[in-house]
Amino acid sequence: MAQKTGLTGIWRRNSLSIVVLALFALFWTCQAVAGWLSHNEMRIEHGLTPLDISRYLWSSHFIEATSENWESEFLQMGLFILLTVFLRQKGSAESNPLPEEEQKEKPGEAAKPKPPAAKRQPPRGFGRWLYEHSLSLVFFLLFAFAFIVHAISGAALENNERLAHHEPPQALFGFMSSSQFWFESFQNWQSEFLAVGAIVLLSIWLRERGSPQSKPVDAPDDKTGG
Repeated sequence: MAQKTGLTGIWRRNSLSIVVLALFALFWTCQAVAGWLSHNEMRIEHGLTPLDISRYLWSSHFIEATSENWESEFLQMGLFILLTVFLRQKGSAESNPLPEEEQKEKPGEAAKPKPPAAKRQPPRGFGRWLYEHSLSLVFFLLFAFAFIVHAISGAALENNERLAHHEPPQALFGFMSSSQFWFESFQNWQSEFLAVGAIVLLSIWLRERGSPQSKPVDAPDDKTGG
């Protein structure tokens, strides 16, 4: 069957990423506008001049709020990808099969051989190791970047507030060792792993027809994986 070309083909092959990224752009824009209005309300209360939207987007208030959330998302995805390599959850669509379930499937797979598919040829040596772990490594690098940006912008925001109250500024590492910095981090990290734990466990008993995050509707609850 010939593949569709043009915009229809692009949409058919990439609709999931297009919609998800469009929703990201929409909600990030809404965050920027709401944060801009809220921040200016606070500035007016303190007798300061309101910022225009372009200046607000480069402010520590907006960058800190954004990086703080991105940090937790990248940490969650990187760790979850890595943990699913070694750990299992019986009955969950988010888990690899248990060893005994893999053994049960092998005879059936041998009885119905599948035609060989074209395989990507990864590099060799250290390059191969990097390729084999590239997904989790990139997420951890993104987490590290967001963590650093959160620390720098959070320190700048804290010092702006200290300046408004005529208090001495705080050094970057002083802010990073403060309870405020770790409160901001942990409040996001815990919520991300709550969401991961929820989908791991709820996918044991609940279904969503047509979703790869769900087992087939008629699959038993104790069947691991989709």
